[in-house]
Amino acid sequence: MRIRFYAHASFRLETPELAVVTDPYTPGPEGSGFEPIDEAADIVIMSSSTDRFHSDASHVRGSPTVIDALLLPIEGRTVRGVPIRPFPATESQSYDYGRDPDDNAMYAFTLGDLRVLHMGDIGTKVPPEHLRALKGTVDVLLALTGGHATIGLDDLDDAIEAMDPRVIIPMHYHHPRGVLDIDPVDDFLARHPSEMITMVNGPNLELSLETLPPKPHIYVLEQAR
Repeated sequence: MRIRFYAHASFRLETPELAVVTDPYTPGPEGSGFEPIDEAADIVIMSSSTDRFHSDASHVRGSPTVIDALLLPIEGRTVRGVPIRPFPATESQSYDYGRDPDDNAMYAFTLGDLRVLHMGDIGTKVPPEHLRALKGTVDVLLALTGGHATIGLDDLDDAIEAMDPRVIIPMHYHHPRGVLDIDPVDDFLARHPSEMITMVNGPNLELSLETLPPKPHIYVLEQAR
């Protein structure tokens, strides 16, 4: 599987048969600050349909099947051969949005032979029932690392320990092109030993079941957009 980090919480995960885009942002200075994705995909998965930083599929080319994870049945659904399961969550209950916190969903899906969990826009601890269901089932964790309105780093570390993923890819952190005042990825990286971290120096990562590290490892991708 090839993973490409577009920006914020948006990735492209691709096998020779299928391409999935996660949580596409609204591009441009009036939106996220990031450039359009402008590439085709077969499936777009959004953690909600109400957040402009996570739910604008208009700049994904082709005719993708667009899935709002919050609308999936709790047991999940298979879409174009990809099983997708939602894990309902909420935004932070303490951050001042100027409105009530919205619901969103983490979502797990299997592409090729790898099991992926995207953390959506969760702003609280991961509920214990979710951690129990996810323990030992996550090969690749797309992890929220920017703090503020999303999960705190202490709680994120607890979730990583409970789920025990093989690969952790940080997302949703400060970038000079972005408009959000969130923490840099270095705050998350500073909590982990250097031998656990690989700076990829590019937006792409190739993974397979055979090349997964034997214990959790962090791969930091550069944003492509």
